[in-house]
Amino acid sequence: MALGPVMIDLDGPELSAAERELLADPNVGGVILFRRNYVDPQQLQALIGAIRDAAAHGVLIAVDQEGGRVQRLRAGFTPLPPAARLGALYDRDPARARGYAEQVGWLLAAELRAVGIDFSFAPVLDLGQGISDVIGDRALHAEPAAVATLATSLVRGMARAGMAAVGKHFPGHGSVAADSHHECPVDERPLEQILERDARPFAALVASGLPGIMPAHVRYAAVDDVPAGYSAVWLEQILRQRFGFTGALFSDDLSMAAVAGQPPGARGEAALAAGCDMVLVCNDRPAAEAVIEHLGRAERPLSQVRLARMHGRGGAPGRERLHRQKAWAEACRIAEDLVAA
Repeated sequence: MALGPVMIDLDGPELSAAERELLADPNVGGVILFRRNYVDPQQLQALIGAIRDAAAHGVLIAVDQEGGRVQRLRAGFTPLPPAARLGALYDRDPARARGYAEQVGWLLAAELRAVGIDFSFAPVLDLGQGISDVIGDRALHAEPAAVATLATSLVRGMARAGMAAVGKHFPGHGSVAADSHHECPVDERPLEQILERDARPFAALVASGLPGIMPAHVRYAAVDDVPAGYSAVWLEQILRQRFGFTGALFSDDLSMAAVAGQPPGARGEAALAAGCDMVLVCNDRPAAEAVIEHLGRAERPLSQVRLARMHGRGGAPGRERLHRQKAWAEACRIAEDLVAA
């Protein structure tokens, strides 16, 4: 089925009549879930079923389930460690850290797939250099090679559970202090310096077949005068042509302050024109409606191919079946050890 280019959010744990109508619009191809949409696993599965029924043209259902402070679904789901715990273990025992990363990736994905969610916007590939508070312990490590190694294991684990990964925030949010939720960060470094450090994990994961990427709401002034998610230089020339990325590109939330300078419809159009396959518009229903109306009904066949690969694979196995698996119990033990570390 055709997937529209807009991913929206929902107001609460049940669909409203207005949301059912919005989901029926052909331009809506995705839903991102937040904590306000979750009560318990049974309610969540009912909500997901209602979303899929309302979006008869097909829909991707996503969530930010990284672990640590960014874990939208908590009660009834295993607490996942902040990514930095894997980086700290890597410094002591690289082989064990790689194995644990794969197990955590599998656990993250298996629990989401069991309730019918297609994918999580994970892993974070930014460098944890102590510069960006909004990234902080969401980053795996300060060094590009370590981030690439651990993220490769995480992505492998997610794939084993039938989930496509989305690396973020290209080409790297870890070297700017400003929070793009509140202002537009500016990175003044030259292109080659960014490629040598911050973008290296992305290049490595692309080479191993990363299915999805989310660009940063950061302006890299020496490269382009617009944030990366609006930049054909970053998305087409560097990411697709230079790195060889063939997966799906998801904009970061177009309602964030970093990109609030244009009307919503123009923001969505600009992100898609720069190379994004799907744009996120969250926590601002009028803006989402404006983007959906503004975009018209353009055909995007290549984006359709890329986005179709983001559907969860292997069906939704169910929580009871998952919880009977020895692999789940072992992965939970590893996650618990890392959370307590």
